[in-house]
Amino acid sequence: MKYSLRIRFLLFTVVFCGSISCYSQQDPLYGLYLNNPFVINPAYAGINNNLTAFASFRNQWAGFDGAPSTISAGAHMSVMQNKLGVGLMFVGDKIGENTNNQISASFAYKLRVNDGTTLSFGMQAGYINYKIDPSQLILQDPTDPAFAAVSQAKPNVGVGAILKGDKFLLGLSVPRLVNSTVELGGQNINVYQQHYYLMGSYLFFLSESIILKPSILLKAVSGSPLSADANVNFIFNRKYSVGAYTRNLNSYGLLAQLDFLDKYRLSYAFEIPTNGSVGTRFVTNEIMLSIRTSVLRFHENSVSNF
Repeated sequence: MKYSLRIRFLLFTVVFCGSISCYSQQDPLYGLYLNNPFVINPAYAGINNNLTAFASFRNQWAGFDGAPSTISAGAHMSVMQNKLGVGLMFVGDKIGENTNNQISASFAYKLRVNDGTTLSFGMQAGYINYKIDPSQLILQDPTDPAFAAVSQAKPNVGVGAILKGDKFLLGLSVPRLVNSTVELGGQNINVYQQHYYLMGSYLFFLSESIILKPSILLKAVSGSPLSADANVNFIFNRKYSVGAYTRNLNSYGLLAQLDFLDKYRLSYAFEIPTNGSVGTRFVTNEIMLSIRTSVLRFHENSVSNF
């Protein structure tokens, strides 16, 4: 779909304003990060001593032309008697005429601290393809080099650590260590800066069938305010969960999750912005389907709330 001049002006003012520091691509947002920390922390690979595969889709600001959308898919598992974890992941993130496709492989080394507690160190490596397609815009001068098509691949390396116990999970990660630039009209434009994540979650057993799970995610990016997600979930019979979350107190969301057939998990998030958020009139939907199963003789079938 062709975007209006208003959308073109908004997007290209942000992307091509002519200085190296004026534009920096953010990591994709996730409302379901607690259901799948692997998307932001490579140390999560194989941490539950099984095979986990997932696919998710996030449609941000539904109904707004050129709004962000994110597709994620991957799998990870424990190997070497559950001492190591390996994984693969694809993330496709699209905002207007900008598309970033990332493919990465992850490796994690797990240390058993004591019964029920594991310390995992992870690393991921891969590449990101930055693509700009001006054909989706209505241009007064299609030959203007400032609006030329761009498709450039850049290497990426990320690191992370997770401490996981029976009742808690604490993680620290930098998914992309490399600050990337692309050449546009003879000028190098900074398209990515490092993101630092700190995540924590704890389980309170209110009864034999009800668990309270509060969580928080802090994200720091150079030159941007600290971002905070606060999340509260109620888990029933270890199969159903409902909850709510807020991001910086300017958007709010509802969460639901269903575990079925012993190994499948369906998760959904519905997010509503407020007057303090971009895209105030548009809601966000996110859905994820995952499977957790044992494929090696040393894999475990136990249910994990992390």
